[in-house]
Amino acid sequence: MKETEKMNNYKADFPLFSNVDIVYLDNAATAQRPKAVLDAERNFYLYHNANPLRGIYSLSVEATEALENGRRDVKRFINALSSDEIIFTRNTTESLNLIAYSYGLTHVNEGDEVLVSITEHHSDLLPWQMVCREKKAVLKFIDCEQDGTIDPEKVESLITDKTKIVAIAQVSNILGRVNPIKEIAALAHKKGAVIVVDGAQSTPHIPVNVQDMDADFFAFSGHKLYGPMGIGVLYGKRELLDDMPPFLSGGEMIETVSRTSAVYAELPHKFEAGTVNAAGAAGLGAAIKYVESVGFDAIHKLELEASSYAFDKMRQMPYIHIIGSDKAEEHNGIITFTIDDVHPHDVSEIFASDNIAIRAGHHCAQPLLEHLGYRATVRASFAFYNTVDDAKKFIESLETIRERMGYGK
Repeated sequence: MKETEKMNNYKADFPLFSNVDIVYLDNAATAQRPKAVLDAERNFYLYHNANPLRGIYSLSVEATEALENGRRDVKRFINALSSDEIIFTRNTTESLNLIAYSYGLTHVNEGDEVLVSITEHHSDLLPWQMVCREKKAVLKFIDCEQDGTIDPEKVESLITDKTKIVAIAQVSNILGRVNPIKEIAALAHKKGAVIVVDGAQSTPHIPVNVQDMDADFFAFSGHKLYGPMGIGVLYGKRELLDDMPPFLSGGEMIETVSRTSAVYAELPHKFEAGTVNAAGAAGLGAAIKYVESVGFDAIHKLELEASSYAFDKMRQMPYIHIIGSDKAEEHNGIITFTIDDVHPHDVSEIFASDNIAIRAGHHCAQPLLEHLGYRATVRASFAFYNTVDDAKKFIESLETIRERMGYGK
């Protein structure tokens, strides 16, 4: 037995696996939560629940501390320069929309260009479509190769003096490939453009350093990082956030209000209108600490141990077609594939009947699938708590699908 198999008892930290008999391979959609995260949210509501930032009584102070401790945890986790650059949102989608509405609509003008990777989730495409429609700007695409790679030289040829924004995911939710963000950021900045990085799929799998990559904006969700649903993060460089108008208006994001005007609060509260999700921030902070306790070296080894077993077995099946790289280590636990003659939704239903959770469809990335020549695919996405035994059960079910659909062995 390999050392990584011996050390992977992390499922014990996740209560759902003690309560539900399932092989959970839909981690790219949402991950499970460790007990530490569930306890952090529960403890907030049991012992510290109050409206944060708005009271001087002890419970409100404690709620504020929970909120701001979570913010500091995020700042450390992505190596931001200041906690003031960390904005809490509901999820990655809201973070990207905040950038589009507050930065895009105020900095993109008629005839300007917005450059978007073809690999983007719809959440990092639709906001830029909106900006370009509203401002009569030009939306351009960075096409990837058939294996999912993005060539920085091609990116350089697409960035012009008219380019104002470059939007790209650090890791594709279909291909699992890591994009060369640092190189692309340098190319964007050379032409005076800003780079918006979707980190929803990268934060659970690889270390993130926003200062090193020189991201202007970086967005991610708590629920993919083993944290709560309903809490997301927007990182932005202070000078950019200071210059942006608020996305939403209301309580807490103001200093003073008159009958006809208002003075907005300082960062980060300027972008956090209304009652903030302090319990979610506490849960996200606990998730970050949990991930840090496991360590990304161990996470990578464990994910690769299980996913490469499945990947290698799948490569031996002539009727299975894996999308993207032919190297398991370049997929970051995400294996997207098709089966000859079997619709992805049928594949998903058969897996579900075997208590195996995968996902079928276009995965909110229709332009990418169209570019690669597919309408729908199947996606199995591994986390570090998945074991080789999970992968074996996945393969055992996969080997029967064509026969169960009437195509023989």
